[in-house]
Amino acid sequence: MVDYDFFVIGGGSGGVRAARIAAGHGARVGLAEERYLGGTCVNVGCVPKKLFVYAAHYAEDFDDARAYGWTLGERRFDWPTLIANKNAEIARLNGIYRSMLEGAGVTVFDAHARLLDPHRIAVGERTLTAAHVLVAVGSWPHVPEVPGAEHAITSNEAFFLASLPERAVIVGGGYIAVEFAGILNGLGTRLTQLYRGPLFLRGFDDDLRRTLAVEMRKKAIDLRFSAEVAAIQKTASGLHVRLRDGAEIETDLVMYATGRRPNTQGLGLAEAGVATTPGGAIVVDDYGRTSTETIYAVGDVTDRVNLTPVAIREGHAVADTLFGGRPRRIDHEGVPSAVFSQPAIGTVGLTEAQARERYDAVDIYRSAFRTLKHTLTGRDEFAMIKLVVDRESDRVVGAHMVGPEAGEIIQGIAIALQCGATKAQFDATIGIHPTTAEEFVTLRTPVPEPVPEPTAQGHDAAPA
Repeated sequence: MVDYDFFVIGGGSGGVRAARIAAGHGARVGLAEERYLGGTCVNVGCVPKKLFVYAAHYAEDFDDARAYGWTLGERRFDWPTLIANKNAEIARLNGIYRSMLEGAGVTVFDAHARLLDPHRIAVGERTLTAAHVLVAVGSWPHVPEVPGAEHAITSNEAFFLASLPERAVIVGGGYIAVEFAGILNGLGTRLTQLYRGPLFLRGFDDDLRRTLAVEMRKKAIDLRFSAEVAAIQKTASGLHVRLRDGAEIETDLVMYATGRRPNTQGLGLAEAGVATTPGGAIVVDDYGRTSTETIYAVGDVTDRVNLTPVAIREGHAVADTLFGGRPRRIDHEGVPSAVFSQPAIGTVGLTEAQARERYDAVDIYRSAFRTLKHTLTGRDEFAMIKLVVDRESDRVVGAHMVGPEAGEIIQGIAIALQCGATKAQFDATIGIHPTTAEEFVTLRTPVPEPVPEPTAQGHDAAPA
């Protein structure tokens, strides 16, 4: 006899979904969460960040309104009001998560949980037993070891700043860094973003990366590539940042957004025989099962596709596999995603580089243009859309966009790609005019093939 059929460690999106579905299948379910229900996404991630993006965009919306005949009075942004309203909304969501769990019959423990062996879990001061355990503890921001790094914050703290900084430096080139750069800049902070590589958003399509860099610089963001922090010092007036190339920046805030790592410390994984990668991620099979047969893991802690909807789908699948009589695994290919930068990015499927590696020949369709809205405002902001097509099958294998509501648009395009839509089917679809999205069905001419770079050995070189 065990206390629970299923015990979930972690009350984020993946863990909560797994717990609710398992309970719906009739399992006795317990869940432990030591911080806040809803996990990173609800509390210090997707939800509050999107609210901040809305707030930041009003600055441009107010300016653009004049071109459409609106006369605006005095404008003033109040950071404490935004924080208070955001906190109230997050508290509401926390309560909804608790109500959903308890309504489904899940026992919730507000405590740290640690594995003792494949079936025993230390939960606070007590020891519980379970037939199956799910680890869904997510990830945590990583800050490199740089002298003075203790003076910096991460995205976790950015949501609770007492005041909006006049000057800020964001270190990192992933989607979190890019999004917060747009947020703080839009709210009036003089923003510098540093990235150690030649171009940020590694892993995204190169046209997306280049387009966004151009657009962000138009918004007066000081975007510096191939730039690394050597040291951070606290001064009487704020912080002094020294770069490895000798450059110096005076600022009020330094935020590190240099990646997140699986939050596996102190979980007792070794005692339970659960294998991890050198980076701390839990190793799982296609069904989410770890090296210990009774223990499963989903979400960011497995470091596969670290997106909230993926964690939810993985958690649901584990519950169905164990208790629903319907074993199933999740396909991690073709997952759509968005970066809520300003302007936003939406993407699904293969990048151009990935497609050229996978297929013998590909056709690229691309268009860059000023949207209709800005023909009156005169704002120098361009949208870019792109389709990647396997030439042999005519199937669209990638769709990418930079522009307003990119995430909303790509969500619909993702359905088409999931159904295996061809370029001919895109062409046969009538567009909605005038919209930005109609460009996806009006692209007719592929861009020219790239010219191969010359090899080290020229035509006149002697044979080896």
